[in-house]
Amino acid sequence: MAPVLETDEHKALRAAVSALGTRYGREYLAKVIAEKAHPTELWAEAAKLGYLGVNLPEEYGGGGGGIAELSIVLEELGAAGCPLLMMVVSPAICGTVIARFGTEEQKQEWLPALADGTRTMAFGITEPDAGSNSHRITTTARRANDGANDGTGDGANDGADWILTGRKVFISGVDIADATLIVGRTADARTGRLKPCLFIVPRDAPGFGRRQIDMELHGAEKQFELTLDDVRLPADALVGDEDAGLLQLFAGLNPERVMTAAFAIGMGRYALSKALAYARERTVWREPIGAHQAIAHPLAQAHIDLELARLMMQKAALLYDSGDDVGAGEAANMAKYAAAEACVKAVDQSVHTLGGNGLTSEFGLASLITASRVARIAPVSREMILNYVSHQTLGLPKSY
Repeated sequence: MAPVLETDEHKALRAAVSALGTRYGREYLAKVIAEKAHPTELWAEAAKLGYLGVNLPEEYGGGGGGIAELSIVLEELGAAGCPLLMMVVSPAICGTVIARFGTEEQKQEWLPALADGTRTMAFGITEPDAGSNSHRITTTARRANDGANDGTGDGANDGADWILTGRKVFISGVDIADATLIVGRTADARTGRLKPCLFIVPRDAPGFGRRQIDMELHGAEKQFELTLDDVRLPADALVGDEDAGLLQLFAGLNPERVMTAAFAIGMGRYALSKALAYARERTVWREPIGAHQAIAHPLAQAHIDLELARLMMQKAALLYDSGDDVGAGEAANMAKYAAAEACVKAVDQSVHTLGGNGLTSEFGLASLITASRVARIAPVSREMILNYVSHQTLGLPKSY
């Protein structure tokens, strides 16, 4: 039997999520943002229908699917005008990392709640001076009560508490998340070099502070700067193996890139649908403006670019769900790059198609100009993706 891009189950999932998104739509999200509230109703209903936890293991209340299914959910909500950014963070990054590397206790505590939407978890990697460069992260973790307190982590007191110190910036949804999965670094006793590790930090942990960042971007999810001032955590706050932090980190970052692609593709599709509806009806001369190639061809190109980006996203999700982390890393980066570029172009062309109407609140496209730009910047810039492809895929030397 020949392979198919999407199974009948995937198509049914698309249709069902699209129906849910259409019931809420852009007006719902715009109202939530204007009231500085959160899309709790949509989040709760998506959870009840099993969409939030579709990628999490069935034995912990999830749907038993993968990132392929979760990306469909986010894309279709985006195409309906009401994407849920926290889906990128809570079930995709944090849920995936805990499902793959967490202890049984961590899985029991977090996965059912992440799946049914009653709890959320934020993700903290970006730092003021390091961006998303995991090799320059300065948030450090040391063992408590280790005598000299030098943080060498020599294994003599592996049951001891952890002490986290550092700062994070541009962390989404910390105000509503029950905990944040923080990327820190610990010293390797053998080499003395710092290595990444992941810790679950409860929102009410003493010493864990947050400050909201004022953004020109208006979204339901707010951005925060975090401070970790000697935050004391129990030994079991560490997720996975202390010596496999980098592997675990990228197990979360690859789904993040796939889901960012889904977010961008959904947004691009939404903008394009508004432009197409306008171009079919708007008549200035004898026929609708969509009959003119100066209008039609750029919209056709935008559609083609979105479809091509989705194809790479599907490839990345398939590779990740099949356990090919290396192949998924390459494809996920390419998918995120392609989707971001396609989204920005689709939004720009859609606004241009409407002319002055494209900048009015009535049509709701102008706000997407800023929102679409995010996909080029976060969670990793397009230049860093080009660096990745240059070095990892093409074998070119590094300049840094």
